[in-house]
Amino acid sequence: MSEKARSQRELCCSHRRAEIKIETSGKEEIPVLHPMLPKVKDLLPYLLRIEEARIYSNFGTLSVELERRLAAKLDVAVESVICTNSGTSAIIAAILATTGPASQKRLAACPAFTFVATAVAAERCGYKPLFVDVEPETWQLSPQALEKHPRLNEIGLVIPVAPFGRPVRLEPWLEFQSRTGVQVVIDCAASFACISESLERWFGEIPVAMSFHATKSFATGEGGAVVWKHPEAKKRLTQAINFGFFGTRESFASSINGKMSEYHAAVGLAELDGWHNKFTSLKLRGEWYRSLLKRPQNGYFIGYPDVDLNYPLYCCKTLENRLLIQEAFTKEGVGFRFWYGDGLHRHGFYRDAPCGDVSCSEDLATRLIGLPMAPDLTFANIARICNILLDASGEEIERVE
Repeated sequence: MSEKARSQRELCCSHRRAEIKIETSGKEEIPVLHPMLPKVKDLLPYLLRIEEARIYSNFGTLSVELERRLAAKLDVAVESVICTNSGTSAIIAAILATTGPASQKRLAACPAFTFVATAVAAERCGYKPLFVDVEPETWQLSPQALEKHPRLNEIGLVIPVAPFGRPVRLEPWLEFQSRTGVQVVIDCAASFACISESLERWFGEIPVAMSFHATKSFATGEGGAVVWKHPEAKKRLTQAINFGFFGTRESFASSINGKMSEYHAAVGLAELDGWHNKFTSLKLRGEWYRSLLKRPQNGYFIGYPDVDLNYPLYCCKTLENRLLIQEAFTKEGVGFRFWYGDGLHRHGFYRDAPCGDVSCSEDLATRLIGLPMAPDLTFANIARICNILLDASGEEIERVE
């Protein structure tokens, strides 16, 4: 790592430690993310069905119905969708259903630029995470670059990630898988909106794991799903999340208990009922951001459809500019988040994990600020957020009221 990069990271970390000492101005605080799941009245019909059936988990009627409706929404066969109790369980299930637990090739290549759940899932399946840099244009792993990795012969699994919900294209990874024999599982945790509202096809022979955590635009509170177009998808994925069982009470595969409960399925069904309105509300707020941040000189706005509805981002041109915005937001009570922290390789637990040059990941983590979002975030508050951001950046732009 260069001396300049090291000094920038030290400056960034010291500023983060100092930010807790900054007092807010007393104005209304705006959280970075204020989730809104279905209201009680919308859940009630589904809860009454649970009460009547007295089935609360283990592939009940609501979870089966949710899989059917998700399959229709994502334009795949119902046999290609399995719901899970979390997004992390979805990744684990996809790994167990394809490679099984790690054996001889114990390295799992995953991007340094992602949320820690990606590495956790690989580790729970017996793999040792190998952190690889992402491409500056896509923020994703490059299959071509990975084929040239010096430790390719030790890699038994690759987990490309859809950063902030930006979907991963299957074709290049199918080619990589065919040429190298290395299994691929795709982590598309936050991609529901980008994928479900797209005319492109994002599913196929590589399993795709999705998260329905409360922080995602489509949410069940806690939950997830795997979408996989494979003849044995239903059997293998069911075994992976149900103690190795499929049609019998005998375990035949490495597994976890990763089934979605009927209560979370109820939330998912109600969420689908109101999805059009929620999608429209979040999309509108992204458009407000885009209209107010369309001409900055020191950075640029990134929103849907480039990323998920819930993750509006502002990319600063420099670390110094980011620090100014960070300080202003903290002082004014505006929530913000560096969603991927300083990169997976900076987490204490993973500091000894193998890692090469990840300078692009570090640069992105340094400059990307997550902005506030909620389906009911007002235009006035978005204007206030943008004014603070522009003022902190020293932009010579007419103030928005």
